[in-house]
Amino acid sequence: MSKTKSPIELYTKEYYAACTLGGIVACGPTHSSVTPLDLIKCRLQVDPTLYRSNTSGIIQILKKEGLGKLFTGVGATCIGYSLQGAGKYGGYELFKRLYSTHLVKDEATAYKYRTSIYLLSSATAEFFADIMLCPFEAIKVKQQTTMPPWCNNVIEGWKKMYAKEGLNGFYKGITPLWCRQIPYTMCKFTSFERIVEAIYARLPTKKSEMSALQQISVSFVGGYMAGILCAIVSHPADVMVSKINNERKVNESMNVALKRIYSRIGFVGLWNGLPVRILMIGTLTSFQWLIYDSFKAYVGLPTSG
Repeated sequence: MSKTKSPIELYTKEYYAACTLGGIVACGPTHSSVTPLDLIKCRLQVDPTLYRSNTSGIIQILKKEGLGKLFTGVGATCIGYSLQGAGKYGGYELFKRLYSTHLVKDEATAYKYRTSIYLLSSATAEFFADIMLCPFEAIKVKQQTTMPPWCNNVIEGWKKMYAKEGLNGFYKGITPLWCRQIPYTMCKFTSFERIVEAIYARLPTKKSEMSALQQISVSFVGGYMAGILCAIVSHPADVMVSKINNERKVNESMNVALKRIYSRIGFVGLWNGLPVRILMIGTLTSFQWLIYDSFKAYVGLPTSG
């Protein structure tokens, strides 16, 4: 990594703006690229008998619905996860700095309690990021789990949902979304930080002496390992998000809907589509860290970890 002074000073408005932009670049395109896997995963969560495997699901959709239908929900995915990426990555950097300087007395104490700071910072950032994501997640899930699709694009979906349920329709899945995304992001950032830390500790060369490409490679490996853990931790809530957005009745309380759905699918049903999600989330997480750290290196900021 070059030792020249960064053109962006750390912990300034420009720094957080760059991290926020990096989050958009990292999350929007990556989530959009795996829309076919997400489509199959969501449909299997609603009906586990629909496809025998990922491959059979893709083939079946191609034969019956055409190539374009493999990317059902891509518009809502791109918008929603771009907004979420902005809040998640930019917010994480902001809250990590705030908590490490205001909750502890010095750098040594911050380092000692770094895992707690990672967990708290990522949870706070994701809480706010999900508020931006939720309306588009609701449209995406509804579009992906109805056949033929409930709407053809984001604008049509937004109009139909608002006309039928008002603003409440966009946020009826916010609680299970928080239950899915907050543990996921806490696991994603914290495990990434500690895995990357462990990798650097075992390498013969110090991070400060490594090239940007070498550091980004470490981020990619750490990201994939963190992604596998994330997928497992958050999967039950992911199943419930899909079912709540697809099956929750108008004016039905969240608790009643959760109990009704759980009584039908049981504990085993909460794990429908897990192999697909491990593949999807592992790939997503690794490429998100790859893109995010590549962007940071490009603008002259240090890589993560």
